[in-house]
Amino acid sequence: MDTVQRLRTTTRSWFVQQFLAALGGSSDRDLIWLTRVAEHLTPTERHRKQVEWFRGLVQQHHPAVQLARRVLTETAPQVRRGILLNLFVGTTWEGFKVRQELLAREGFYPPYLIVISPTMRCNLRCYGCYAGAYQWDAELSPERLDRLVSEAKDLGIHFITISGGEPFIRSDLLDLFRKHQDVAFHIYTNGTRIDEETARKLARLGNAAPAISVEGFREETDARRGEGVYASIERAMKALRDNGCLYGFSATVTRQNADLMTSDAFIDHYVNLGCYFGWFFLYLPIGRAPSLDLMPTPEQRDRLRQKILEIRRTRPIFAVDFWDDGPLSLGCMAAGKLYAHINHRGDVEPCVFAHFAVDNINDKPLREALDSPFFRAIRARQPFSDNKLRPCMIIDHPQVLRETVAQHGARSTDGGGESLLVEEAPAIDAYSAEYAKLADAAWQNGYGWAKDGELL
Repeated sequence: MDTVQRLRTTTRSWFVQQFLAALGGSSDRDLIWLTRVAEHLTPTERHRKQVEWFRGLVQQHHPAVQLARRVLTETAPQVRRGILLNLFVGTTWEGFKVRQELLAREGFYPPYLIVISPTMRCNLRCYGCYAGAYQWDAELSPERLDRLVSEAKDLGIHFITISGGEPFIRSDLLDLFRKHQDVAFHIYTNGTRIDEETARKLARLGNAAPAISVEGFREETDARRGEGVYASIERAMKALRDNGCLYGFSATVTRQNADLMTSDAFIDHYVNLGCYFGWFFLYLPIGRAPSLDLMPTPEQRDRLRQKILEIRRTRPIFAVDFWDDGPLSLGCMAAGKLYAHINHRGDVEPCVFAHFAVDNINDKPLREALDSPFFRAIRARQPFSDNKLRPCMIIDHPQVLRETVAQHGARSTDGGGESLLVEEAPAIDAYSAEYAKLADAAWQNGYGWAKDGELL
């Protein structure tokens, strides 16, 4: 990085720190003035539009502004610096420039983030676990994990999600966060290993935000995860809240709990527990004892889509549905378009739910694996439809996954992937056709803002 570029980065970092500090206590009028200053510091027209969009939220008194103020007044100073600076400056601004330079120089645009599962070991045995069919025969060593994060940073990636397995089984995890302070880490966890000491360490580090898995309230969570797990989750959230950590929930939506997940009582409960974000994932028939009967019906999925939009309009929490929010990502995110998954063996999978791989990071650099013929073939077909409410190559356009896996000889990484492509294919095709009717009607009657957009 040359001197001028370093100065620009330092100036932007300083301004973002000042802006975030002001956001917590400033009036709407002051915030609007600050956004006008920010427009002159953003690196591209696309980023200026993002600032303009935020100004519109302030002018509308949108709950998103209340959420931002929650984050900036309730979290610890180290968290505000570690997470928010890495997201705003490292990932969105500076990382964007690195990705653009690689595109111009090499014709390759790296993803916005990667997901890494260092281990598949877990202290729970949840039925239907998407990762439950993986063998526990290998792990990414601390040295390989460190090198992988460094490779990602060289590609402009400063946002890394840690999954598994249960990540906090790894005693070296906090050391990784400490070494890479210029990365925002996001951890999917069952919450049972987050105690007061762990929460205090996370707050001091400041650059890691846990998402704790829930199935509903106590009854639903303990039924799937084991007796006493919900109580552990409440204790973990209290410890995270008391120490000023940024955290939220991750919910798997099934046919059994979909009505609860779309209730006001559910979202209000987790807002009251201090969650800043909530991720909603559809159950897919993969992993441990896959069951088509657990998949939400097309009608339940459509109600979830509507509920997420309502939550964002009315609640101070950032809620995302990783299927029906396809318009936010211009369709499927997988295969290195916006993200990819590296599992515990080093296999590079297009998606955490698509357990197939051709390449492995133990055999080649991350950059080469992300631009493999297998991944390029998937990206060449994205988006799979003009309707971004049907983004998924597993359940919305299953022929894409079947064809690209066959064409490139991708292997199943968990030993059970073939059933998704063969035995379950007729039922998934029927589901896809039924949901398409609902999604097409919703797309035609709205989402004008999403019909022309840009990548992060």
